[in-house]
Amino acid sequence: MAQEYPLPRFHFQVDWGGAKISFTEVTGLVMEREKIEYRHSDSRDFNKIAMPGLVKNNNISLKRGKFEKDFDYNTWLEDVANERVDKRRDIIIRLLNEKHEPVAAWTATRCFPVKVTAPDLKSDANEAAIETLEIAHEGLKLMKV
Repeated sequence: MAQEYPLPRFHFQVDWGGAKISFTEVTGLVMEREKIEYRHSDSRDFNKIAMPGLVKNNNISLKRGKFEKDFDYNTWLEDVANERVDKRRDIIIRLLNEKHEPVAAWTATRCFPVKVTAPDLKSDANEAAIETLEIAHEGLKLMKV
């Protein structure tokens, strides 16, 4: 009998508009719903009832190495700032197994950048320069693969 283990989190791929882009880190894949509490005036109970409310969409952060002559993040940020709503993108984040097959996938719809963070610069370091893109979206769904 084969023993099952949780999937490692380091093997993933990000896809937007058909382009697969390598990232070192993806955070913010949070699916959250607000809770509404209510107690009507003639209730004999001394507690509130809870009901599901609106969905709350958290921003997603994507980190990757900075490459020479690569200004895609900043161009996208400027396009959206100039009210180019046609520049929104759907983004799919796939968790892969050891055979490079997707085993879970999250789809963020109608994404647009809200923040680009340049790499930290340090004269005595020899790590790669990592930039961060923070995106807002209109919905995150876990897809069955």
